[in-house]
Amino acid sequence: MAVSQVTPTLFLGGADAPLNAALVSRKNITLIVNATLSHASPCYPGVECVRVPVADLPGARLGDHFDRVAERIHGNGAGATLVHCAAGVSRSPALVMAYLMRYRAVTLRQAHRWVQESRPFVRLNAGFWEQLLRYERRLYGKNTVRVAAVRETPPRIGPPPLTYRQVPRSTMTSRPQVMMSANRLRRNSSSMAKTTLPTMQQQL
Repeated sequence: MAVSQVTPTLFLGGADAPLNAALVSRKNITLIVNATLSHASPCYPGVECVRVPVADLPGARLGDHFDRVAERIHGNGAGATLVHCAAGVSRSPALVMAYLMRYRAVTLRQAHRWVQESRPFVRLNAGFWEQLLRYERRLYGKNTVRVAAVRETPPRIGPPPLTYRQVPRSTMTSRPQVMMSANRLRRNSSSMAKTTLPTMQQQL
């Protein structure tokens, strides 16, 4: 997925973004925030890497890193910052929204709209929303967003179910009919043998 520009010096992306050395150089990125468990960020001269080892699960404590990451982004005066996770859809947008609330003096509603305008396909999990709501209450004493509970259908595990094509009864041949056809064929063969054999003897 492409890198999204949130501010002139703040970028949001997936795990492939820090691997693009030309992009890092062109955008003058001097700080990379890696919000993944397994994706490694390459080391570039003059580029600081901050690791946020959190899974993209509702129970993961991403909120424990809101202040630390926001402070590092705000303090990066040497260049631009790239915040990324695996796809740039849940963890990294949540971290960017926390930064916007703390250092750009916007509400959670405004921060979400800001990020969504630059990256329309962001989709935070319910747990991260709850942690952002607590963070907003801590910063502003109130909430500007209400998250409605959404019942999600659990994914189906295993191979797809087998499907059967129903054959119309008119095209099916039953066993008695097959037997009767075979018996009729034998009788016809016998009668043909009886009628042709005398003829052959008479010719001889």
